[in-house]
Amino acid sequence: MSQEIAVVGSSDFTTGFRLAGVRKFETVADEDKDEQLDEAVTEVLEDDDVGIVVMHDDDLDHLSRSVREAVETSIEPTLVTLGGGAGAGGLRDQIKRAIGIDLMEEDN
Repeated sequence: MSQEIAVVGSSDFTTGFRLAGVRKFETVADEDKDEQLDEAVTEVLEDDDVGIVVMHDDDLDHLSRSVREAVETSIEPTLVTLGGGAGAGGLRDQIKRAIGIDLMEEDN
């Protein structure tokens, strides 16, 4: 059984993914993030069909401590954040956590 990618965020953030064929998404307006983002993220985390959750890095600041901890420690689905200060090191760590090996490790 293959798992799907889910995207959580503002309509500006989710639209590109939807156009690319991502079928699972939770759209939360910027002004409603403090009230509704926890519920949207929790719903995606509990969906057994989701293997990867994509969010904007800045949206993590809108999550409650417990939900933020849940997404940051979740192995499956794996959280991938885009934007903000994630940079190559952040993406490298996320990939390593998701698959268990460092794809960018140099052989000595």
